[in-house]
Amino acid sequence: MMTFYMAPGSCSTGIHILLEELDVLFQVQIVNMPAGDHTKPAFLALNPKGSIPVLVREDGSVLSEFIAIAWWLALAYPRGRLLPDGADRQAEVLEVLSHCVGTIHQQGFTRLFVPERYLIRDEDLPVIEGQGKAIVAQGLTLMGKRLQGSDGGYLFGQFCVADAALFYLEFWADRLHLPMPPACRDHFALMLTRPKVRQVLLEEGYRPAAENSSKYP
Repeated sequence: MMTFYMAPGSCSTGIHILLEELDVLFQVQIVNMPAGDHTKPAFLALNPKGSIPVLVREDGSVLSEFIAIAWWLALAYPRGRLLPDGADRQAEVLEVLSHCVGTIHQQGFTRLFVPERYLIRDEDLPVIEGQGKAIVAQGLTLMGKRLQGSDGGYLFGQFCVADAALFYLEFWADRLHLPMPPACRDHFALMLTRPKVRQVLLEEGYRPAAENSSKYP
């Protein structure tokens, strides 16, 4: 059985969704980030980077990083159709994944969640937060334009790994009351209609988000 190391409401929620969508057997180990679980020797032995998500596969090998885990799941379980057909389209999925995780999350939301990483002077806090909001807004605008050019409401016509990445960003934006383009709000609402998405949110303790999808147009 695989073991999935995650923190509720974090980027690992996207991987949690993919695992449930695939209906594979796995167990969850919650990493209490505020308590410093990710800095303890037992966790660092699994992932010396001290980050989540982490997936320990059935053979005992360890994968970390959102994109690597999502890509492996798509390739290891092709029946789930988590990638579109063809090298060109798959490269586009990788492009979207990279922008969602590497830019919107790591450069944008990180400035909002842990601005102290960027602070030199306390008075710079509004500037750092403003930068984060601008990066998030620009990134979601790009995702909204891509959604407008796609059929079916998903980024590539049907649910794939990129949608799981975009969803956790939309989830954060919604909880922080940040503006989202209409296409992203529609995508967020569409994702909330998926039974496995609602299941994951309930399991992670976000009952209102899972049960109040009707408030989204």
